[in-house]
Amino acid sequence: MEMTLQPPAAPQVTAQNCGPRPVRRRVALPMAVLAGLALLHALPPYGLWWLSPVGVALLAGATHRRRLRRAFGLGSIAGLVLFLPLLWWTTFAGGWLPWLLLSFAQAAFMGLLGLVTAWLSPLLDRWRALWPLVLGLAWVAQEAARDRAPFGGFPWGRLAFSQDDGPALRLAAYGGAPLVTFAVAAAGGALIALAWRPWRPLRPGPALGFAVTAAALIAGPLLVPVAQPGGETATVAIVQGNVPRLGLDFNAQRRAVLDNHVTATERLATEVAAGRQKQPALVVWPENSSDIDPLRNSDAAAEISRAADLIKAPILVGTVLRTDKPGDIKNAGILWNPGTGPDLDQTYVKRHPVPFAEYVPLRSIARMVTDKVDLVRNMLAGDHPGVIDSGAVTVGDVICFEVAYDDVVRDTVTGGAQVLAVQTNNATFNEAEARQQLAMVRLRAVEHGREALMVSTVGVSAFAGTAGQVYDSSGFNVGAVMVRDMRLGGTTTLATRLGHWPEMAMVALTIVAMAGAYPLRRRRRTTNDDAEAR
Repeated sequence: MEMTLQPPAAPQVTAQNCGPRPVRRRVALPMAVLAGLALLHALPPYGLWWLSPVGVALLAGATHRRRLRRAFGLGSIAGLVLFLPLLWWTTFAGGWLPWLLLSFAQAAFMGLLGLVTAWLSPLLDRWRALWPLVLGLAWVAQEAARDRAPFGGFPWGRLAFSQDDGPALRLAAYGGAPLVTFAVAAAGGALIALAWRPWRPLRPGPALGFAVTAAALIAGPLLVPVAQPGGETATVAIVQGNVPRLGLDFNAQRRAVLDNHVTATERLATEVAAGRQKQPALVVWPENSSDIDPLRNSDAAAEISRAADLIKAPILVGTVLRTDKPGDIKNAGILWNPGTGPDLDQTYVKRHPVPFAEYVPLRSIARMVTDKVDLVRNMLAGDHPGVIDSGAVTVGDVICFEVAYDDVVRDTVTGGAQVLAVQTNNATFNEAEARQQLAMVRLRAVEHGREALMVSTVGVSAFAGTAGQVYDSSGFNVGAVMVRDMRLGGTTTLATRLGHWPEMAMVALTIVAMAGAYPLRRRRRTTNDDAEAR
């Protein structure tokens, strides 16, 4: 009898060995849009912090096992839904073109995140328990890149900055903003893994494990202790002088803005003299409170000196310093003492000017696109951290957007800062931007175990404690003076000691995971990248 050899049957692909199927195309796009909306509304001014892990889960579900190009597109769509409204306030200062360019640039990083998630799909299908860990690492790596590139990066909209009222904020004391982001993203990874894991009464372990992981990551940090501030105190006053009009006209109102801050400080001095307010050891004015260079303008110097003499305390003045080269300026905080005037040894110059807003990178090339780049002055960067010793208190001074950058803030604490101060000018933006900045200030206070303050020309100004709590918050577009006993120094947190090393370790682990997924992708290239017929 003649026998024919049959080829061996192809191995059957089962849900067990290939993991969850990708969602249908018509579902993936709405999921990406919903992911962007969830991430947006988790951030200030909305403050629905619990939506962050939901947004992470939705984006992961939309991009899982997609072709890389399509996953990049879905991530970019989620990014546009997030960043276009989140950064709308930039139109008040720069118009619609910078807003669009910045938003699309940030969205591209979200696109890369979607691509990375799709790339890792085979690895996560094979070891599904790794979903929370690997997704958390991928988000940290995305933010690490976005925080640094291009031209020094733009960290706005980090997952960590959505947690100002959430339990995960407390983790900042142990690993800074990257650890907070990791916990939030890992919680999102547990949620999507839970959604993909059917509940089986006889085998509840896997689904129950993901549920417990999500709950622990979301609510567990409530049990984590934060650093306690020191016992010694100093009375600090913050002066929000307000401006005559919001918008770009702010720069045409220099003298009025300076007069507002002088007048508010004089009123505080009257209250102190009458015993209705405590004598401050330090007064902090915001960024651009004297947009007239007081080192070159005797009238401005006389006004500031009069205010310092009346309040009988040094004033940390936010000012713009001119240089001998026309067009070159410095954004600075100067300690102005009663009786003796400016202390040039206690001066901080902003180290991280904003590209295309405070200076123009590659100006000669940019000029080929538009000659409007010449309207942007050239702000020179400072060369040392903002550690200001007023005698009664040592302040870690950062200016405006610098509060978003991990190293700029940490350098002041390792340099001896007892409290953190953020001098900012929100007159050219809106209240949403100010609320987003305040969320960052609250995180920094927890991260470094130092009480903090934020003082703005128009608001929002506030004090923050080492557990992220807010004291004495002001309104927006109003004048305000607030006085508080701030506790000095405190425990050096693990986050302060470790610096950027936890973030770098998580980036390295992300690269290892991507390398580990490569052979699995080659093995399943034809069947598991995407369901084209769907």
